[in-house]
Amino acid sequence: MQVGFIGLGSVGGKLAGSLLRNGVALRVHDLDAGLVERFVARGAEAGGDPAAMMRACDVVVTCLPSPAASAAVVQTMLPEIGAGKIWMEMSTTDAAEILRLAPLVEARGGAVAECPVSGGCHRADTGNISIYMSGARDVFERVFPLLTKMGRRILHTGPLGTASTLKVMTNYLATGHLLMLCEALTVMRAAGVDMATTYEAIAVSSGTSFVHETESQLILSGSRDVNFTLDLVQKDVGLFQTIAERFGVPLEISPKLIAMLTEGQRVLGERAQSDRMIELLEAATGLDVRADGFPMELVDDEPEEEGYEVVVRRA
Repeated sequence: MQVGFIGLGSVGGKLAGSLLRNGVALRVHDLDAGLVERFVARGAEAGGDPAAMMRACDVVVTCLPSPAASAAVVQTMLPEIGAGKIWMEMSTTDAAEILRLAPLVEARGGAVAECPVSGGCHRADTGNISIYMSGARDVFERVFPLLTKMGRRILHTGPLGTASTLKVMTNYLATGHLLMLCEALTVMRAAGVDMATTYEAIAVSSGTSFVHETESQLILSGSRDVNFTLDLVQKDVGLFQTIAERFGVPLEISPKLIAMLTEGQRVLGERAQSDRMIELLEAATGLDVRADGFPMELVDDEPEEEGYEVVVRRA
């Protein structure tokens, strides 16, 4: 199977690297020619533009920063889509956009696999990230061998649109806990509690989370570089708010998160690292919320394992 990968950024580059590391014949494309050159040096083939990629490949993966970017790429690929071709969308996008584009692909005989990931860039780098896939079951089975080379836990979520909807929801939850952790750590510092002790107290409690076990370490070390920027966080929370509004669900927390992120972008810069939100509280209080002994970057120390399907529990 010839695979193309479009979008070699902070997440896409790691997913494409897992495919390459696991022996997949890979063509790559990115607007940054330097990223393409680095992949070619590792054994990939420069794929040309998106149309050329779809023409040459059985499956083309997109992992791009916005729904608009994905839509532009799909429009370019459409003339080259035919029977047996698969577009695999791994960007975090809006379900409505997937449902708009999918019929265009399917009308030309192609198939769509919606496959966003969750679990952090450090796990994307090792092939241990989780992947949601929505779309027809037969399409899931066709792309499953590729998914198992990029991720560990693979969940088939149902019809197209459900994977993006669930991914946006998980990013909303992660953002909420990040901002709560910023407040919790700052209050503990103000109260004179040791920061390393605070970290462990949260980690062994009902208040812990994946976000705490990863991003709190980068906050405390002073690195504040989780490889996920405020513009992307703002996009994801905004997509969640859009879903809520689409279905008439009145939310109170989501608008507050959006306002906090907007202020963070104003002060820190639109593309500042998301865990730098702690710096707004440090500036307001004059406190330094750091501690010795925490890593400057996240490393996934679990051995890479072949992915497997997560089976949904049914009554």
